[in-house]
Amino acid sequence: MTRFTVGFMFVAAALSAPACGHSDAATAAADGEAIQAKTPEGPVSLDQKMLAAIRIEPVVEREIADAFAVAGKVQFDEERVARIVVPLGGQVIDLRVKVGDAVRRGDTLCAINSREAAASVGEYIEARKDVELAEKTAAMTEDLFAHEAASRIAMQQAQSDLAKARSRAARTEESLRVLGLNPRDDLAEFNGRLPITAPLTGIVIDRRVTAGQFVQSDGTPIMTIADLSTVWVVGDVFERDLQRVSPGQTASITTAAYPGQTFHGRVNYISDSIDAATRTAKVRVSVANPGGRLKPEMFASVSLDLEAHNRVMLVPADAVFTEDGRAFVYAEIGRGRFVRRAVDVAQSEGPLRRVLAGLRPGDRVVVDGALLLRQHEQRRAG
Repeated sequence: MTRFTVGFMFVAAALSAPACGHSDAATAAADGEAIQAKTPEGPVSLDQKMLAAIRIEPVVEREIADAFAVAGKVQFDEERVARIVVPLGGQVIDLRVKVGDAVRRGDTLCAINSREAAASVGEYIEARKDVELAEKTAAMTEDLFAHEAASRIAMQQAQSDLAKARSRAARTEESLRVLGLNPRDDLAEFNGRLPITAPLTGIVIDRRVTAGQFVQSDGTPIMTIADLSTVWVVGDVFERDLQRVSPGQTASITTAAYPGQTFHGRVNYISDSIDAATRTAKVRVSVANPGGRLKPEMFASVSLDLEAHNRVMLVPADAVFTEDGRAFVYAEIGRGRFVRRAVDVAQSEGPLRRVLAGLRPGDRVVVDGALLLRQHEQRRAG
């Protein structure tokens, strides 16, 4: 290669470099202008008619309890769940309920046609008759002994027979109570149909029998009833955070199923052991469940309230809108004049959002009608 060729290539490269740099700078400037064009500038002015369609509220500062959140799951309150088992084997008859039915304590769920139940009732009736006869015999023998017409041994024998009869009657009476029968009822016409009643008020959440099915008294539940007026929400707390949790501590529960709604409860149990795999402990919160809206196995977020309190700025959730991954509000800067203002808010559920930056207490923001202002901005930009 000649010296002339090398020199020519060097000069050409030198001349092309500024041109490329100029092109890159122009591209960056164009991008910047495009971004700036996407962001509305200047205040938005509304007339009186438009002002009537929006609502403005001041940013408030409140003292709230510090909290930390853990993931949880809704579960049945085991103290309010009844698993129905039959005391005797037999055939299911008169089945009156299905899954989802509401029942009250004492309602008949079904009946069991059982020969053993009929035999137990018959044994009780026979035992009561034996008691009556033994009482008469003992009274008569004691009277004869008092008139020296019966021996002491005969009187003692009669008293022993009476005690045995009463003991047998007590055993058979207890057997009836185990079966759910009242010995004081008229059992003479008992036909062997043993009623199965609800032990608590609640909802039938499971039924495993059908009419006519034969069941055994092996402890297998034939149905389950749950009172959902109170449920448990169980969360996992890391061992490093256990010092921040204590029984009786208040908690707030939120779910994806009911955005903007908060349920309240208290911690009533902290597990005594740590899960070796997750290094967490179970924390159980008892939560009132009006209307049964919290469903078992539903995922929930548990916010445990701490004793420490902080002053924070709060705005209604409807005041905040997101655009291009950033959060904004419309702040009032004068009568009928508003400006878009970027804010930093904490992610949370519920009707309020905690403002971390971008606003000051007392600033007035649009809490209803932000869409109207955005449309106004778009028309102005177009």
